Amino acid sequence: MLEKLKDICKNALCEINECQDLKQLNLLRVKYLGKKGPIQDAMKVMKDLDKEQRKVLGQVSNETKNDILEAIDAKTKKLEKQMLEKKLKKEAIDVTLPSFKPPLGTMHLTNQIIEEIEDIFVGMGYTIATGPEVETDHYNFEMLNLPKDHPARDMQDTFYITEELLLRTHTSPVQARTMLEYNGVGPVKIICPGKVYRRDDDDATHSHQFLQIEGLVIGEDVTMSDLKGTLEFYVKKVFGEDREIRFRPSFFPFTEPSVEVDVTCAKCKGKGCSMCKHSGYIEILGAGMVHPNVLGMGGFDPNKYQGFAFGIGPERIAMLKYGIDDIRQFYTNDLRFNRQFNLKY
Repeated sequence: MLEKLKDICKNALCEINECQDLKQLNLLRVKYLGKKGPIQDAMKVMKDLDKEQRKVLGQVSNETKNDILEAIDAKTKKLEKQMLEKKLKKEAIDVTLPSFKPPLGTMHLTNQIIEEIEDIFVGMGYTIATGPEVETDHYNFEMLNLPKDHPARDMQDTFYITEELLLRTHTSPVQARTMLEYNGVGPVKIICPGKVYRRDDDDATHSHQFLQIEGLVIGEDVTMSDLKGTLEFYVKKVFGEDREIRFRPSFFPFTEPSVEVDVTCAKCKGKGCSMCKHSGYIEILGAGMVHPNVLGMGGFDPNKYQGFAFGIGPERIAMLKYGIDDIRQFYTNDLRFNRQFNLKY
C-alpha cells in the first residue's frame, strides 16, 4: 500500500506539472484530494492493519497529500502569473503614440475680465481684499456716509434680510472694513472684487446680481491727478493705447468731489456716432476723492490723509470690449456664448 501511495503521488505531480489551465488544475485537486480520490481509497485497508502499520500508513498518506497540495499551490501561482503577464502584454499601451487633447471647459468671460483687471492693479502695487456678501447696514451704508434715512439710499434698492442685515449693494463695505484694520495708519492700496445685489428688473443692461471691482487708495499726498493717472493707465491696458478718458462731475455720498469716467468710443474713436450717441465717449465707471467723513469713520485723520476710490463693473467692461449687447448673456449658461471667449484656455 505504501508503494501505491508513492505511485499516486508520482502520477499526481506529473499531471500537475503538465497542467496549463486553472480550471483543469482545480479538477486535479478534486481528483486526488477529494473524498472519492485514490488516497482515500487506499486508506480503506487501514482497519485491517495493526497499530504500528496504521501509524506508518497514516504518516505516508499525510505526506502524499501535502506534496500534492504544495504542488497544486505552486502551479496555481505560476499559472496566475502567466495569465497576468499575458493580460498586461495584451493591454500594453504605447506611450510614444501621439495623444489627443481632451475637451476642457473654458473660464467664463467675466472671470477672465476680473483676472485681467486684478493683474493690472496688482502690477501697480495693489492688494486684493474680500469681504462677506451678507453685510450689515453699518458697513454697507453708515460707514460710507449714508446714515439712516439718507435720501441717497434710494439710489440702491436693497435686498434686506433683517433690519440690520442685507445683501451688499456694492463692494465698498470691504473698503470700510479694511480701513479699520489699518488702525488709521496708511498707506492703503486695495481692490475689492466680488458679487453685489440690487433690486433691479433684469433687462439688457441691468441685473439683480452683478460683479463689481472697487479700488481704494489712501495716503498723505494722494490727489485727483493720481486718480486720473491710475484710471488712464488702466483704460489703456484694457481697451488699447489709443483710448482716452475724461472726467465729468457727479455725486456719490462717499466721495467728494465725485466724477463719472468716460472712455473714447471704440467705434468712432471720439468723433461721434450712434453707438456713443454722438458724444464720442462712453461711460465706464464712477470715482472720486474719498469723503473726509468716510476717512474719519474708517479711523484716518482727514487732515493728514487723503484718498481716492473707484468702482468698475466687469460685465460693462466686457460688453464694451467685446461688443456684447445684453448683460443676460453672462448668466444664461449658453456654452456657445462662453466658447467664443476662450481667450486663455
